[in-house]
Amino acid sequence: MLTSGTFKTWYLVHKWTSLVCTAFVLLLCLTGLPMIFAHDIERLLGDRPYPPEMPGYSANMDRMVEVAKAQRPDEFVRAVFQPRDTPGAWVVSMGLTPDAIDSSFLFWFDARTGELLLSRNPQEGVMHVVDKLHVELFAGLPGTLFLGVMGLLFVASIVSGVVVYGPYMRKLPFGAVRRERAPRLKWLDLHNLLGIVTVGWVLVVGCTGVVNALARPTFIYWNATELAAMTAPWRGKPVPTTFASLDLAVKTARAAEPTLQPAFVSFPGQVLAGNHHYGVFMRGTTPFTLRLMKPVLIDVETGELTAKRDMPWYVTALKVSQPLHFGDYGGMPLKVLWAVLDLITIVVLGSGLYLWWVRRKTPIEARFNLIEREEKGFCALASSLETEAATGKGGTS
Repeated sequence: MLTSGTFKTWYLVHKWTSLVCTAFVLLLCLTGLPMIFAHDIERLLGDRPYPPEMPGYSANMDRMVEVAKAQRPDEFVRAVFQPRDTPGAWVVSMGLTPDAIDSSFLFWFDARTGELLLSRNPQEGVMHVVDKLHVELFAGLPGTLFLGVMGLLFVASIVSGVVVYGPYMRKLPFGAVRRERAPRLKWLDLHNLLGIVTVGWVLVVGCTGVVNALARPTFIYWNATELAAMTAPWRGKPVPTTFASLDLAVKTARAAEPTLQPAFVSFPGQVLAGNHHYGVFMRGTTPFTLRLMKPVLIDVETGELTAKRDMPWYVTALKVSQPLHFGDYGGMPLKVLWAVLDLITIVVLGSGLYLWWVRRKTPIEARFNLIEREEKGFCALASSLETEAATGKGGTS
């Protein structure tokens, strides 16, 4: 049962968390809209090849690496991976250093023939700008963590908004928009209506966005704990200068996990491999298991299997949350639904900013009159809640 004190607390939580995070969440929604269709946009722009019609794995992976290194001789191979939406291709990712976090160049190969399909700098193009804004505000890990904090405030504003919505709308039919009243009141009703209709989706996207903000720290922690234990016998040994066959390493990993398929191979020096191994990450073939990775470590000098284990729960939680955030696990219909809900959320956020701005622009005398009227309404509502609590009437919140 809500009392006047708890109601006022929820109201203030909703007000201030919304004011602090709305501008940043609005930016995330605006950049998130093209991110839903990122792969489709990249294909239209020529930055991503269309999938080969008949996926296969007959091409020699060592040859692909040789072609990439020949074109970028001063750079290092970071990883070789297979995009989920392009199962017939392998991508060789290059970096300026062996432990580089970002790719400096990408080479796309046909997995059946080894033919080079496309090469490009991923640090260029409109989608790169959109991605950097959405993920890190061009501020690296601090920017990502900052957006994670804004996501937490957004979740708090949603939950508090739901609590506040019930008492405020008690005397109105659900979904009522008082069109005959002042513009500010009409926008308030619309803001409340659209907010409550999309609350489930917004909570899912907000919570998964917070989880995704912890992706890099999550894998750093995994490297320091799980991977460190798997590679302990090689600790302190010189870093290898010659590597065993990548093709044979992947075949060894396939033999060790015959029910899984290779998703990507992290090269020595990367956070997912350590200094002495190929980190071959295997995945399933169903829509759900495509997201679940199992690392198989292959000695980079001998090509022998040295360790394999399931990912811990926190990495699994991260991998499962990622498709929920962008809606990229159900094909184009789900992407369209995600886009529609994103547009509605933009209206909710924009109307929230409008409501704040209108009050801000109101002359000071009129603003005090407005605040006085709202305070009277608030006191009446709080008194009603206290009466219901005392008499045992009304529902719980």
